[in-house]
Amino acid sequence: MAPSVAQELAEATSNGSSANGVVVKPQLTLTGKVIAVTGGNRGIGLGVAECCLINDAAKVYSIDLAEPGDEFAAILKRFPGRIAAIQANVTDEDSIAAAVDKIVEESGAIHGIVVNAGRTNHKAALDFTKKEIEDLFNVNLFGSFYTARVAAKAFIKLGIKGSVVFTASMASYRPNKIVPSTPYGASKAGVRNMTHTLAMEWAKYGIRVNSVSPGLVRTAMTYWVDQQPDWEQQLKYYGGIPRLAEVQELGGAYVYLLSDAASYTTSIDIPVNGVIGSKSKPGLWEI
Repeated sequence: MAPSVAQELAEATSNGSSANGVVVKPQLTLTGKVIAVTGGNRGIGLGVAECCLINDAAKVYSIDLAEPGDEFAAILKRFPGRIAAIQANVTDEDSIAAAVDKIVEESGAIHGIVVNAGRTNHKAALDFTKKEIEDLFNVNLFGSFYTARVAAKAFIKLGIKGSVVFTASMASYRPNKIVPSTPYGASKAGVRNMTHTLAMEWAKYGIRVNSVSPGLVRTAMTYWVDQQPDWEQQLKYYGGIPRLAEVQELGGAYVYLLSDAASYTTSIDIPVNGVIGSKSKPGLWEI
Protein backbone atom coordinates (compact mmCIF):
# COMPACT_ATOMS: atom_id res chain seq x y z
CA MET A 1 0.00 0.00 0.00
CA ALA A 2 1.31 3.45 -0.94
CA PRO A 3 2.17 5.66 2.05
CA SER A 4 -0.36 8.33 2.96
CA VAL A 5 0.40 12.03 2.81
CA ALA A 6 0.50 12.06 6.60
CA GLN A 7 3.01 9.20 6.65
CA GLU A 8 5.22 10.96 4.08
CA LEU A 9 5.10 14.17 6.11
CA ALA A 10 5.99 12.36 9.31
CA GLU A 11 8.90 10.63 7.61
CA ALA A 12 10.10 13.91 6.09
CA THR A 13 10.04 15.57 9.48
CA SER A 14 12.02 12.77 11.08
CA ASN A 15 14.75 12.41 8.47
CA GLY A 16 14.81 15.92 6.99
CA SER A 17 14.01 14.78 3.45
CA SER A 18 10.74 14.78 1.54
CA ALA A 19 9.51 12.14 -0.89
CA ASN A 20 10.85 14.13 -3.86
CA GLY A 21 14.32 14.50 -2.39
CA VAL A 22 13.98 18.07 -1.11
CA VAL A 23 15.73 18.57 2.22
CA VAL A 24 13.16 19.89 4.69
CA LYS A 25 14.23 21.63 7.90
CA PRO A 26 11.09 22.60 9.81
CA GLN A 27 12.88 23.68 12.98
CA LEU A 28 13.06 27.46 13.36
CA THR A 29 16.73 28.07 14.10
CA LEU A 30 19.74 29.89 12.68
CA THR A 31 22.27 27.37 13.99
CA GLY A 32 25.53 27.57 12.05
CA LYS A 33 24.49 30.58 9.99
CA VAL A 34 26.49 33.74 9.42
CA ILE A 35 24.18 36.74 9.11
CA ALA A 36 24.89 40.34 8.13
CA VAL A 37 22.65 43.27 9.12
CA THR A 38 23.09 46.70 7.56
CA GLY A 39 22.41 49.54 9.95
CA GLY A 40 22.85 47.05 12.76
CA ASN A 41 24.59 49.22 15.34
CA ARG A 42 21.33 50.48 16.84
CA GLY A 43 17.54 50.58 16.51
CA ILE A 44 15.70 47.95 14.49
CA GLY A 45 18.92 46.58 13.02
CA LEU A 46 20.46 45.87 16.42
CA GLY A 47 17.18 44.36 17.65
CA VAL A 48 17.17 42.00 14.67
CA ALA A 49 20.84 41.14 15.28
CA GLU A 50 20.02 40.32 18.91
CA CYS A 51 17.15 38.04 17.88
CA CYS A 52 19.42 36.24 15.40
CA LEU A 53 21.93 35.58 18.17
CA ILE A 54 19.22 34.38 20.56
CA ASN A 55 18.17 31.95 17.82
CA ASP A 56 21.69 30.51 17.65
CA ALA A 57 23.24 32.29 14.66
CA ALA A 58 26.93 31.41 14.59
CA LYS A 59 27.91 35.02 14.04
CA VAL A 60 26.20 38.30 13.20
CA TYR A 61 27.94 41.19 11.50
CA SER A 62 26.62 44.73 11.67
CA ILE A 63 27.48 46.72 8.56
CA ASP A 64 27.03 50.38 9.46
CA LEU A 65 28.49 53.76 8.60
CA ALA A 66 28.22 54.97 12.20
CA GLU A 67 30.48 53.81 14.99
CA PRO A 68 29.01 51.29 17.46
CA GLY A 69 27.63 52.83 20.64
CA ASP A 70 26.64 51.69 24.12
CA GLU A 71 23.68 49.62 22.88
CA PHE A 72 25.96 47.61 20.61
CA ALA A 73 28.52 47.20 23.40
CA ALA A 74 25.81 45.72 25.64
CA ILE A 75 24.92 43.10 23.02
CA LEU A 76 28.61 42.34 22.47
CA LYS A 77 28.98 41.73 26.20
CA ARG A 78 26.06 39.28 26.18
CA PHE A 79 27.30 37.42 23.09
CA PRO A 80 31.11 37.69 23.17
CA GLY A 81 32.79 36.70 19.91
CA ARG A 82 29.48 36.24 18.09
CA ILE A 83 28.78 39.80 16.93
CA ALA A 84 31.08 42.24 15.16
CA ALA A 85 30.83 45.61 13.46
CA ILE A 86 32.21 46.51 10.03
CA GLN A 87 32.14 50.10 8.81
CA ALA A 88 30.77 50.57 5.29
CA ASN A 89 28.62 52.94 3.25
CA VAL A 90 25.57 51.29 1.67
CA THR A 91 25.36 53.99 -1.01
CA ASP A 92 28.76 52.83 -2.32
CA GLU A 93 28.54 49.34 -3.83
CA ASP A 94 32.32 48.84 -3.62
CA SER A 95 32.20 49.63 0.10
CA ILE A 96 29.49 47.05 0.70
CA ALA A 97 31.35 44.49 -1.43
CA ALA A 98 34.48 44.99 0.69
CA ALA A 99 32.45 44.44 3.87
CA VAL A 100 30.91 41.21 2.57
CA ASP A 101 34.33 40.01 1.37
CA LYS A 102 35.66 40.59 4.89
CA ILE A 103 32.80 38.58 6.40
CA VAL A 104 33.47 35.65 4.06
CA GLU A 105 37.20 35.86 4.72
CA GLU A 106 36.71 35.78 8.50
CA SER A 107 33.83 33.33 8.79
CA GLY A 108 34.12 31.30 5.59
CA ALA A 109 30.55 32.00 4.47
CA ILE A 110 27.55 34.29 4.55
CA HIS A 111 24.08 32.73 4.67
CA GLY A 112 21.76 35.69 5.01
CA ILE A 113 21.63 39.46 4.95
CA VAL A 114 19.15 41.87 6.48
CA VAL A 115 19.01 44.97 4.27
CA ASN A 116 17.97 47.36 6.98
CA ALA A 117 20.00 50.60 6.72
CA GLY A 118 17.68 53.51 6.11
CA ARG A 119 16.91 57.15 6.69
CA THR A 120 13.70 58.93 7.53
CA ASN A 121 12.56 62.51 7.17
CA HIS A 122 8.94 63.43 7.73
CA LYS A 123 7.53 66.71 6.49
CA ALA A 124 5.31 68.15 3.78
CA ALA A 125 6.35 67.33 0.21
CA LEU A 126 6.62 71.01 -0.72
CA ASP A 127 9.16 71.57 2.06
CA PHE A 128 11.74 68.96 1.05
CA THR A 129 15.01 70.16 -0.41
CA LYS A 130 16.61 68.42 -3.37
CA LYS A 131 19.42 67.12 -1.14
CA GLU A 132 16.98 65.72 1.43
CA ILE A 133 15.10 63.80 -1.25
CA GLU A 134 18.29 62.45 -2.80
CA ASP A 135 19.69 61.44 0.60
CA LEU A 136 16.57 59.39 1.34
CA PHE A 137 16.59 57.62 -2.00
CA ASN A 138 20.35 57.05 -1.96
CA VAL A 139 20.21 55.12 1.32
CA ASN A 140 16.73 53.58 1.33
CA LEU A 141 16.44 52.54 -2.30
CA PHE A 142 19.80 52.61 -4.07
CA GLY A 143 21.68 51.39 -0.99
CA SER A 144 19.22 48.53 -0.58
CA PHE A 145 19.68 47.48 -4.19
CA TYR A 146 23.48 47.60 -3.98
CA THR A 147 23.50 45.62 -0.73
CA ALA A 148 21.18 42.90 -2.05
CA ARG A 149 23.16 42.58 -5.29
CA VAL A 150 26.48 42.25 -3.47
CA ALA A 151 25.01 39.58 -1.20
CA ALA A 152 23.51 37.66 -4.13
CA LYS A 153 26.87 37.61 -5.92
CA ALA A 154 28.48 36.21 -2.77
CA PHE A 155 25.79 33.54 -2.37
CA ILE A 156 26.19 32.44 -5.99
CA LYS A 157 29.99 32.35 -5.76
CA LEU A 158 29.86 30.29 -2.56
CA GLY A 159 27.10 27.99 -3.81
CA ILE A 160 24.89 29.00 -0.86
CA LYS A 161 21.11 29.24 -1.08
CA GLY A 162 21.07 32.48 0.83
CA SER A 163 18.31 34.70 2.15
CA VAL A 164 17.88 38.44 1.60
CA VAL A 165 15.45 40.21 3.95
CA PHE A 166 14.68 43.88 3.33
CA THR A 167 13.28 46.27 5.92
CA ALA A 168 10.38 47.97 4.15
CA SER A 169 7.70 49.92 6.06
CA MET A 170 3.96 50.23 6.54
CA ALA A 171 4.47 53.61 4.87
CA SER A 172 5.14 51.64 1.67
CA TYR A 173 1.46 50.64 1.61
CA ARG A 174 -0.24 53.94 2.37
CA PRO A 175 0.47 57.38 3.81
CA ASN A 176 1.07 58.04 7.47
CA LYS A 177 -1.69 60.50 8.33
CA ILE A 178 0.19 62.07 11.26
CA VAL A 179 3.67 62.49 9.77
CA PRO A 180 3.51 62.22 5.97
CA SER A 181 6.70 61.74 3.97
CA THR A 182 6.30 61.25 0.24
CA PRO A 183 10.00 60.50 -0.45
CA TYR A 184 10.25 58.05 2.47
CA GLY A 185 7.08 56.16 1.58
CA ALA A 186 8.02 56.06 -2.10
CA SER A 187 11.50 54.74 -1.34
CA LYS A 188 10.07 51.97 0.85
CA ALA A 189 7.45 51.10 -1.76
CA GLY A 190 10.37 50.70 -4.15
CA VAL A 191 11.97 48.30 -1.66
CA ARG A 192 8.85 46.14 -1.62
CA ASN A 193 8.69 46.06 -5.41
CA MET A 194 12.39 45.20 -5.47
CA THR A 195 11.68 42.32 -3.11
CA HIS A 196 9.22 40.71 -5.51
CA THR A 197 11.28 41.31 -8.64
CA LEU A 198 14.58 40.07 -7.21
CA ALA A 199 12.82 37.02 -5.75
CA MET A 200 11.68 36.14 -9.26
CA GLU A 201 15.12 36.75 -10.80
CA TRP A 202 17.15 34.90 -8.18
CA ALA A 203 14.91 31.92 -7.48
CA LYS A 204 16.92 29.90 -10.02
CA TYR A 205 19.96 30.26 -7.73
CA GLY A 206 18.01 29.16 -4.67
CA ILE A 207 18.21 32.68 -3.23
CA ARG A 208 15.10 33.79 -1.36
CA VAL A 209 14.14 37.47 -1.17
CA ASN A 210 11.53 38.78 1.27
CA SER A 211 10.77 41.89 3.32
CA VAL A 212 9.36 42.96 6.67
CA SER A 213 7.22 46.09 7.04
CA PRO A 214 7.38 47.47 10.57
CA GLY A 215 4.75 49.79 11.91
CA LEU A 216 5.61 52.28 14.64
CA VAL A 217 8.61 50.97 16.58
CA ARG A 218 10.22 52.50 19.66
CA THR A 219 13.59 53.80 18.45
CA ALA A 220 15.61 57.00 18.74
CA MET A 221 13.76 58.26 15.65
CA THR A 222 10.26 57.71 17.06
CA TYR A 223 10.76 58.80 20.68
CA TRP A 224 8.26 61.65 20.20
CA VAL A 225 5.31 59.56 18.97
CA ASP A 226 3.89 58.39 22.30
CA GLN A 227 4.77 61.73 23.92
CA GLN A 228 2.11 63.57 21.93
CA PRO A 229 -0.60 65.11 24.17
CA ASP A 230 -3.38 63.27 22.33
CA TRP A 231 -1.58 59.92 21.92
CA GLU A 232 -4.03 57.98 24.12
CA GLN A 233 -6.96 59.37 22.15
CA GLN A 234 -5.25 58.51 18.88
CA LEU A 235 -4.82 54.90 19.97
CA LYS A 236 -8.53 54.61 20.82
CA TYR A 237 -9.35 55.73 17.29
CA TYR A 238 -6.71 53.69 15.51
CA GLY A 239 -7.39 50.37 17.19
CA GLY A 240 -4.85 47.59 17.33
CA ILE A 241 -2.30 46.91 20.05
CA PRO A 242 -2.25 50.21 21.97
CA ARG A 243 1.48 50.90 22.10
CA LEU A 244 4.65 51.16 20.05
CA ALA A 245 6.52 47.96 19.22
CA GLU A 246 9.81 47.15 20.86
CA VAL A 247 12.57 46.46 18.33
CA GLN A 248 12.95 42.85 19.48
CA GLU A 249 9.29 42.18 18.65
CA LEU A 250 10.14 42.45 14.95
CA GLY A 251 12.88 39.85 15.20
CA GLY A 252 10.74 36.75 14.84
CA ALA A 253 9.69 37.71 11.31
CA TYR A 254 13.29 38.25 10.24
CA VAL A 255 14.51 35.06 11.93
CA TYR A 256 11.83 33.02 10.16
CA LEU A 257 12.71 34.47 6.74
CA LEU A 258 16.43 33.91 7.33
CA SER A 259 15.95 30.34 8.52
CA ASP A 260 15.75 27.09 6.59
CA ALA A 261 12.20 26.68 7.91
CA ALA A 262 11.31 29.29 5.25
CA SER A 263 13.00 27.36 2.43
CA TYR A 264 9.92 27.71 0.19
CA THR A 265 9.05 31.24 1.25
CA THR A 266 10.08 33.99 -1.13
CA SER A 267 8.65 37.21 -2.60
CA ILE A 268 6.52 38.07 0.45
CA ASP A 269 6.27 41.02 2.80
CA ILE A 270 5.40 40.48 6.47
CA PRO A 271 3.72 43.51 8.07
CA VAL A 272 4.53 43.72 11.79
CA ASN A 273 2.30 46.58 12.84
CA GLY A 274 0.10 45.41 15.72
CA VAL A 275 -2.86 45.84 13.31
CA ILE A 276 -2.56 49.64 13.69
CA GLY A 277 -3.23 51.08 10.28
CA SER A 278 -4.51 47.84 8.80
CA LYS A 279 -6.80 47.96 5.79
CA SER A 280 -9.69 46.68 7.86
CA LYS A 281 -9.66 49.70 10.16
CA PRO A 282 -8.44 53.27 9.50
CA GLY A 283 -5.23 54.03 11.29
CA LEU A 284 -1.90 55.78 11.15
CA TRP A 285 -1.44 54.59 7.59
CA GLU A 286 -4.82 55.52 6.16
CA ILE A 287 -5.80 55.25 2.50
